[in-house]
Amino acid sequence: MNFTVDPQGKIVVVSTHVEKLDASNAPELKSHFLQLNKIGSNFILLDLSKTKYCDSSGLSAILIANRLCKDTNGGFALCGLQSNVQKMVEIAQLDKVLSISSSVEKGIDVLIA
Repeated sequence: MNFTVDPQGKIVVVSTHVEKLDASNAPELKSHFLQLNKIGSNFILLDLSKTKYCDSSGLSAILIANRLCKDTNGGFALCGLQSNVQKMVEIAQLDKVLSISSSVEKGIDVLIA
């Protein structure tokens, strides 16, 4: 199982269970985001604490989730970024667009604020 989906009230925590978020598994993550959007779940926290690497395909899936949530008056945030993933997010300047927290608990706080 590459990803888990854990509803916590109005927020859904999607956790990665892969070391690399790349072209081999990003479509599966995108599919989870599309399914959540279809059922009306528009507050999503993506926990990347187990992911050590993210390429452009992974970043694309993240941006799709952000757009789906924003387009339906929801919210999207990331949490648990390891240093290499944090660097990729910063290089792509997504840290200026996305809410980023250090833990699931803090990420939930950001989304319910």
